[in-house]
Amino acid sequence: MRGPFGTYTLGAFFGGLLFMGAKAQMKVSSFDGPVTKEELKSFNDYVATLKPATDNKGNQWVQGHSGEQTKAMGLIYQMAGQQETLDHMLRFCDAVLSERNDLAKAPVGQHKIWTGGIDPVWPNDVTKKPIQTGGGEGDPVGHLASCAYLILNTGKLHNQKVTIGDPHKYGVTYMDRAKTYLKQADFSMSNHILKRLLDLSNGNKMYFAKDSPYMGGKPVPWNQQMMFNYAFMNLCSAHRILNDNPELLGKYKSILTASIDWFFHGGGVQTKKSKKGSTVYDWGYTMPRTTGEDSNHGALDVAGFYRTYIDGNYGITADQMKPFANMFVDVMTLGKEKYAGTVDGKTDGDGHAKPTKNIRSGYLFLAEFRPDAYKSMMSADLSVGGKGTGSADGFSRFLWVKNQRMKAK
Repeated sequence: MRGPFGTYTLGAFFGGLLFMGAKAQMKVSSFDGPVTKEELKSFNDYVATLKPATDNKGNQWVQGHSGEQTKAMGLIYQMAGQQETLDHMLRFCDAVLSERNDLAKAPVGQHKIWTGGIDPVWPNDVTKKPIQTGGGEGDPVGHLASCAYLILNTGKLHNQKVTIGDPHKYGVTYMDRAKTYLKQADFSMSNHILKRLLDLSNGNKMYFAKDSPYMGGKPVPWNQQMMFNYAFMNLCSAHRILNDNPELLGKYKSILTASIDWFFHGGGVQTKKSKKGSTVYDWGYTMPRTTGEDSNHGALDVAGFYRTYIDGNYGITADQMKPFANMFVDVMTLGKEKYAGTVDGKTDGDGHAKPTKNIRSGYLFLAEFRPDAYKSMMSADLSVGGKGTGSADGFSRFLWVKNQRMKAK
């Protein structure tokens, strides 16, 4: 069992509350018991009000609203299987594909980037020259591959006409749409990410190409590896169902596996004991640093490792995930509405490493491994019968863990 979920920033979590304004809010029926029809309805009513971003300025399709909302829709559909949720995800995936640099008309597209070509990418800033690309290229590819996988994994939909129509001529049936998404996701991966952006010459470990204007020749930071892995994982899942290209599937899997092994077995993370005696992890933003990852990027890292754990094809176990949970509960949680700015418990940082009063939603997944902290974690930003929330990522991850708890009983 797996779920296509992804990254998270504090701005996306709290920005959602402001973004929603007077629109429908997602509401918690209960913290215990099964996910309710009312909770799912509140989610679908919420996403029905959303409009996808019209470009990727400021990483809107990565850690911004549209990126997080797309991942949330995929997660909820993976859990509950309601076609309404998937149809909204298709609406967003149609939009993100249509805004790819080589497909969109100017001014959204048709920009020559640092490679000298009009590559199949989603640049987040076209005003600075040369136009750079980085780990954020993984998320739009991941959205397309995730939606393709979800359709392919739902056999009853294959020959049905897509409910929302086909405004971009991407395919009349759900199967047609899935094949278009997968084809174009592979195209982006093969014609920019693997062709120019990544250097995999060191045992498939991810480094940026030496001539990349962004972090050229340096290891890809863990949070950005998680973005690429979001794409690789869903591409593997889709091709595994189709059984259409075992060589390409093997290539994708080997890169993702190298990333996971680098972190857990190649010196990426330290294992320590907390003051409470629990086993915890400490790691850094990017190799060779192995300590003091900031809270913001740590949440992105955790979400990425969790989705790979749920996938079940890459060797991550619950025992490997629990030190993440111990780290958040026993080291980062300093009191009510007080959370450390780094994974090693420090509170003197600023920016991404600044302490917070709220929980970044990537950490909510960890409540699955610390049931003793489940309610305190979920109730930090959610309440039963309250005014609700406008954070799709936070609410979707709450529902996912709530459902996991029921399945474990």
